[in-house]
Amino acid sequence: MKRFDAAGADLVPGQRVRVRVTQQHSWGVMVEILGHESISASIDGAAIDSPSGAGRAWLGEYPAVGTEVDAVVQEIRRWSPLAWVRLTIRSQDLHSFQWLCDFCGTPTVLSPGGDGVVMDVRSADGPGSHAIATHRECLRSRLHESSSEHARVDSVGRR
Repeated sequence: MKRFDAAGADLVPGQRVRVRVTQQHSWGVMVEILGHESISASIDGAAIDSPSGAGRAWLGEYPAVGTEVDAVVQEIRRWSPLAWVRLTIRSQDLHSFQWLCDFCGTPTVLSPGGDGVVMDVRSADGPGSHAIATHRECLRSRLHESSSEHARVDSVGRR
C-alpha cells in the first residue's frame, strides 16, 4: 500500500527547520521548507512576531517573499493528501517551543531537551496519520506496569 503520510515523515513538532517565504496572504505566509520542497507549509500571522509589539504580525510586517528564516514545526497534518506543515517563527518558539499535552492539557516543551515527546498514530487499514504531543511522564504513566517501554519513553531522543 502506498502511504501518502510518508511525506515529511522525518519532520516532528518542535523541530527547527529553515524556510523560504514564497507568498504573502492576509492570514500569513506560504513557505517552502528547505530540503522538503514537495510538502506544503505555512506560517499564520499569529505565529510571526510583530515588530510593532502587537500580539500578532500584520501583512506589512510579514517576512518578504524570497526571505529565508529559521522556523519551528508547530503541527503536521497527514490526514489526507497532501501533507501540510504549520510553522512558527515567533522568537519565544525558536528558543523553546511549547504545545499542549494531548493527555493532561498543560504545556509541554517539544524543543530538544524538553519534557515532551511526539507519537505518530497510524493504522494498518490505510494512509493517514496524526501526531500526538505529550509529556514523557504522561505517556509513561499510561503504559501498562509490566511494559518494558517505560525505559524507552524515558530515553527516546536523548543523547
